[in-house]
Amino acid sequence: MENISGFSTEDEQIELPPGFRFHPTDEELISHYYHRNVSNVIYPFSEIERGAKMGEKEWYFFCVRDRKYPTGLRTNRATDAGYWKATGKDKEI
Repeated sequence: MENISGFSTEDEQIELPPGFRFHPTDEELISHYYHRNVSNVIYPFSEIERGAKMGEKEWYFFCVRDRKYPTGLRTNRATDAGYWKATGKDKEI
């Protein structure tokens, strides 16, 4: 079954195309994503998909920060599915 964003759900593995982006409003970041993150609520990726709007520019994902080296300050940006990097300037929300 396909949802409105065109990605398969449930029994199939989801593969995002290169350049896939998500751009929630500041209110959406705080009320839906950040609030649930600080409340330690874990939810599946398919739930994030349902909230996505077509044509938006960027997505934001909150995750536990991990260190690249146990005694270092560098953030580990690698995951099983790839890596991420910070771009642009920090923006107050």
